Amino acid sequence: MPNAPTAKGRATRARIVEGAAEVLREQGVAFTTLDDIRGRTGTSKSQLFHYFPAGKDELLLAVARFEADRVLEDQQPHLGRLDSWESWRQWRDVVVERYERQGDRCPLGSLFLQVGRDRPGARAIVTGLMRQWQEQLARGMRALQANGLVSSALDVERTAAALLAGIQGGVTIMMSTGDSTHLRAALDTGIEHLRGTAG
Repeated sequence: MPNAPTAKGRATRARIVEGAAEVLREQGVAFTTLDDIRGRTGTSKSQLFHYFPAGKDELLLAVARFEADRVLEDQQPHLGRLDSWESWRQWRDVVVERYERQGDRCPLGSLFLQVGRDRPGARAIVTGLMRQWQEQLARGMRALQANGLVSSALDVERTAAALLAGIQGGVTIMMSTGDSTHLRAALDTGIEHLRGTAG
């Protein structure tokens, strides 16, 4: 890809990634070919390899980054304004709804199985997603502290890490069983813990 892509080039690349993400969600990573993606995006073979010279794995990593961004985007605007108990309740409901709608198919997980979690690019995507998610939760907890709704002594970073771990565990169990009980419990218990530190 050129070192200084034009606005048109960036738009074309983004269109290819978004179209590829749609195909991969519909058909699954294992059953999707580059021809499927080219057909959906109206892209020629030479154009596809212009933007993704390393081929399918490079495109899959770009789609993984796109899907990782969607995880956080789907929680907005609630995740970005966790400054009251009502906003935390709304965020909790959005998270549950998102993962119940997703069901037992995780686009991000499927992509990483295909390209390998140990690849530096894949690991960086997951690490970045978890870091950003934890930072936004911690920011929300600090907002509660600023509003006098939780104890100023709360270890915000540790509590945010625990809540994120609970969410991830709940999602994993739900994908295996089809039951969101554990995800709901992780979210509810985490928020109840926060409430318990008030005053």
